[in-house]
Amino acid sequence: MIRTGDVIHNSITGETIRFVETAADTDGERVTVDVLVEPNGFVASAHLHPYQTEVFEILEGSLTFKVDGAVIVAAAGESVTVDPKTAHQFWNASETTARFRCTVTPALQFEQLLETMFALANDGKTNKKGLPNPFRLAVIANHHFDDVRLPFPPAWVQKLGLIGGAPTGRLLGYKPTYTPDEVGEVAVV
Repeated sequence: MIRTGDVIHNSITGETIRFVETAADTDGERVTVDVLVEPNGFVASAHLHPYQTEVFEILEGSLTFKVDGAVIVAAAGESVTVDPKTAHQFWNASETTARFRCTVTPALQFEQLLETMFALANDGKTNKKGLPNPFRLAVIANHHFDDVRLPFPPAWVQKLGLIGGAPTGRLLGYKPTYTPDEVGEVAVV
């Protein structure tokens, strides 16, 4: 369980997150994190949050965003707001580390999703983009369908795919959460 002050790092995407406010601190109202993104670092994939707003306040350096198809380069002192159901992604195209504060409202299961994806990457259980194999991803995506989705195909098509993929992933032993201490895991390539 994530607590205020906890720090997690993703060795694949080059992101380090420090939790400033957690869902427990705010009664689920929001999560606030400070994020360092190394040069060439990135969020794992383009995505959208069906019910959450994200506000990115750039504190140091610059970050490139793609929000609803528009490319935005935001520098220190600027902010980018991403409304629910808006496709977005970010990356650090600069030669210096970027730092931003992100507030996600409402919190939902955002912390758990980050904790799971970062732990998988650090244990070598993702590809070079930071994504796990399709069956494990189906289990995670099905569990977090209210937190995050792909921008395309439409949500109903994604859910249809998860109807088959998630049960298969569970049969293979995958869970919607992951901690590095899990034992007896089956490797699926």
